[in-house]
Amino acid sequence: MTELSKYFIRSREEIEKILKKQTMGFLGMCNDGMPYVIPLTYIYTSGKIIFHCALQGKKLDYIRTNPQVCFAMGSQSGKTMRHPQGGGCKADNDSAVCYGKARIIDDINERCRILNTFNQLLRPGSRKVSLKEVERCHVVEITIAEMTGRRQRKGVEYTFWEYRFKEKGER
Repeated sequence: MTELSKYFIRSREEIEKILKKQTMGFLGMCNDGMPYVIPLTYIYTSGKIIFHCALQGKKLDYIRTNPQVCFAMGSQSGKTMRHPQGGGCKADNDSAVCYGKARIIDDINERCRILNTFNQLLRPGSRKVSLKEVERCHVVEITIAEMTGRRQRKGVEYTFWEYRFKEKGER
């Protein structure tokens, strides 16, 4: 049996590299014991996950009821390899999981600023989003409290990272 090499590293920067590499992730929410997970396009910037959505819907209902959320993303960077114990189920991959509090941005000017940042990060050089366009969608900002990341290489080498943001008043 092959030994798995595991390294646990406290590194915000490595997890941020993983989060910034992708634009598709999964938002997990819970309301009255009922989980709800949806895929969405996002950006990561300065300890926050940002996405836009319709003006109404299940996602917003869940966030209003319980703003504590979980966000996950992953990417595969190689072919599926033979598992050390026999089955074919290993692949080079990176993933991140973030826990935090979601906030629906109601202020139209703040929403406009954030949507323009969102657009520039996803599509550099794109035109500015107008206030009229901003009125037709919501923006949600997740302030991350804790995040973990994982990189797997060669099917058996793992690197794990963790980072916990300080709460206000913490040193």
